[in-house]
Amino acid sequence: MGLIMDNPDRKQNATKKCGRHPDWLKVRAPLGESVHALKKILKGQGLNTVCQEARCPNMGECWGHGVATFMILGSICTRGCKYCAVTKGTPEPLNGEEPLRVAEAVEEMGLSHAVITSVNRDDLEDGGASVFAAVIREIRRRSQACTIEVLVPDFKGRIESLEIVLGEAPDIFNHNIETVPSLFPRARGGGDYRLSLSVLKKAREIGTETVTKSGLMLGLGETDSEIEQVLADLLDAGVELLTLGQYLRPGKWNLPVEKFYTPDEFSKWKQVGEEMGFASVESAPLVRSSYMADRQLAGVLEKLRLDPSDHTPE
Repeated sequence: MGLIMDNPDRKQNATKKCGRHPDWLKVRAPLGESVHALKKILKGQGLNTVCQEARCPNMGECWGHGVATFMILGSICTRGCKYCAVTKGTPEPLNGEEPLRVAEAVEEMGLSHAVITSVNRDDLEDGGASVFAAVIREIRRRSQACTIEVLVPDFKGRIESLEIVLGEAPDIFNHNIETVPSLFPRARGGGDYRLSLSVLKKAREIGTETVTKSGLMLGLGETDSEIEQVLADLLDAGVELLTLGQYLRPGKWNLPVEKFYTPDEFSKWKQVGEEMGFASVESAPLVRSSYMADRQLAGVLEKLRLDPSDHTPE
């Protein structure tokens, strides 16, 4: 396996804060009648997607491909991750109609793959797991052909919460590791690297028919050897799908970008990940955790069809 070795100038370069975005990160805003029509549906249901909230550059491409990401459990997070633009504070009460509204939007948008994510809700006993489960049930009731991916918080490591979500057999269970262990204290307020790994490992053990997935942002000051160690840890935890994308600073309160990785560097990391053993790796500057998620799922299911032993927990 050809590994990417540390750049001896990396530490020196990492001390310089990056300014203007390079050309490969500049894309046109998603336009067109189809995008406007889908936005109208979401507004009518009183819903927001992460695609819109994060101003995702891939929104038009993914929506055109029948993929969208919904954020449930409100819009206020109980944690303070320094890379995230979501509002922090005291959350509002849960909306009992949310599962139905999400399912109706999935049906009306004609989605082939729906990604369900959320803010952290440490104020809830189950972390919001029961709402994830209710959303899955409602989507399945209305759109049986739509595959479902959940992108969940760590639920503080509660096994009961994982069992509630995985009991509904989502097609993909995703929990983003986000960054390397040395950067967790600075970047992930309230998060714990080993806890996140244990969530992924336990999900793999519980959800034997569910594909597991995780992702990292690059550009926060990590080294090549740290990235490679995280990939090894994810594989040890049973993760099958991986996404790698460029960290972009949402605002002045957030951590600065320490490095802009080139498209060639992302291509190299894709090769490294595949050689290490991931079933599928999406790696590019503008890749986000739900980018072409249906394509990743289809690819791994085809691989499992050819070799089912690849999906058998140790």
